[in-house]
Amino acid sequence: MKVRSLFAILFAFMLVVAACGSDGDSDEGSAETTATTEASDSGDSGDEPATTEAPGSDDGDSGATDGEPQAGGTLVIGSTQTPRHLNGTVQSGYATAVPGTQLNASPLLFDENFEPQPYLAESWSIADDGLSVTLNLVEGAVFHDGVPITSEDVAFSVLTAQANHPFKTMFEPVTSVDTPDPQTAVINLSQPHPAILLAMSPGLLPIIPKHIFDDGQDIKTHPRNTEDFVGSGPFQLVEYEAGSVIRMQRFDDFFIDGRPYLDEIVMEITPDPSTIVLGLENGTTHLSATLGGSANTLRLQDNDDVIVTADGHEAIGQVQWLEFNLKDPILENKEVRQAIAYAIDREFIADVIDQGLSFPVSTGIVEASPFHNSNAEKYDINIEKAKELLTSAGYAEGEINLTIDFIPPSGGTQNSYAEYVVQALEEIGINTELSVSPDFPTWAGRVASGDFQMTINNVWNWGDPVIGVHRSYLSSNRQPAPGVIWSNNTWYANDAVDSILADAGQELDRDARIKLYAEFQDIVADEVPIYFLTTPPFWQAFQPSVQNPPIGIWGHMNPMHETWLSE
Repeated sequence: MKVRSLFAILFAFMLVVAACGSDGDSDEGSAETTATTEASDSGDSGDEPATTEAPGSDDGDSGATDGEPQAGGTLVIGSTQTPRHLNGTVQSGYATAVPGTQLNASPLLFDENFEPQPYLAESWSIADDGLSVTLNLVEGAVFHDGVPITSEDVAFSVLTAQANHPFKTMFEPVTSVDTPDPQTAVINLSQPHPAILLAMSPGLLPIIPKHIFDDGQDIKTHPRNTEDFVGSGPFQLVEYEAGSVIRMQRFDDFFIDGRPYLDEIVMEITPDPSTIVLGLENGTTHLSATLGGSANTLRLQDNDDVIVTADGHEAIGQVQWLEFNLKDPILENKEVRQAIAYAIDREFIADVIDQGLSFPVSTGIVEASPFHNSNAEKYDINIEKAKELLTSAGYAEGEINLTIDFIPPSGGTQNSYAEYVVQALEEIGINTELSVSPDFPTWAGRVASGDFQMTINNVWNWGDPVIGVHRSYLSSNRQPAPGVIWSNNTWYANDAVDSILADAGQELDRDARIKLYAEFQDIVADEVPIYFLTTPPFWQAFQPSVQNPPIGIWGHMNPMHETWLSE
């Protein structure tokens, strides 16, 4: 317990310094970070997500509106997230999805009960055998260059995502997309797909223009992914300065009359979340969900002029975990991974490092999901057991030397997690050093290419295990260098797991899916390719003038066409 006591003292000092106005904790993640997922399959099996009350929310204020909607105004969003580009058919993550869902429309929206709602598709139907989905598109929708949006664009977007998006299971069952007329798209499936409607959410299936992107160039590096970007959504791109600002202007010909209300959305990007906190405090920033660590959230909760809430982003199902590289000659040994698991106290991480603003999680499916297995092995802290396992694996005390990476920036929450792991492993005789990447793309490139031993990572369930969970474990989703981040970056392979996930991915019966995912979680718990740490709510803060703030199940990854400013 000596390590945890010392770390608690040091971390308490860090919080005091941060609260007094220094740099403070940074955001977890340019990457995926936060609350999602849980799993209803949006209409096929009838599952409804459970909810968890998060401490410290401003009850009653998070969704309030003040009078009739007012048109006009510029909404300023503070963000630590720098997107690599704006094309969400080939790129996952919060950084791309937040601006991307303003620039592009998706076929469907989802309400607070995970029920699909019309958007670019005014209606839809699923065949009785579950092998096709028909989308009926709204009339008169056009891209930002004035070209009509048709079923050909929907087909192109689905097939592009299927071929290029890192979430391979999301559209894997799609065999073809028929386009019998410009307003009708029929998505044909090789098997029933319980997550197919949810996969048409704003952050998962942006509808992009075929006439621009189907030109023979590699779409992952297509210049129009950022330059002169043409979208289908409520706002159009007018300025893009990588790592600095994204300015989006109201699209006057948007297919929903009178929307959006706002004239502009400006995303001000900074690697320092303390700058965002100051902006929220002085009123120059309207909205942010990348507040940095616990100190910043607690600081804003004490400010009566800022609303802080854990509402929203429920479809994300955020999991913070310690990810192992199973190709490493030390970490390929299961007993070593189990020993490391027994050395780490996730309760301490949630209660001390996160100051009670996150919750311990023991599997890769969050507790709010009906598919969570609470009986899977948790590896509660046991130092003696950890030492025994290392001895059994053939290692003497002090013989193992490891490095641990984390999602930048330095000084952020994941940095604190990594520093704790370094000290925790020292207690069982494992020497560990921090490996610090200067920015998110560097970290992502190293992990995706397998150039790491351990990393603190933040991954989302993305609404249904088929979308957000399978990708991390399927042997078919192991990517050779340079790899793809948020795929099977551990290089884990288990035939039984592959088979179970294949069955769960086409099972429409809720109870049968629960049993399959319980078995999957038991196997993964035994083999420990990943040790699970916490699930944080997605804390966001905004000015009282922000009406209809983005507190739906996708949070800021939802179009803000209904958001308006009261002053």
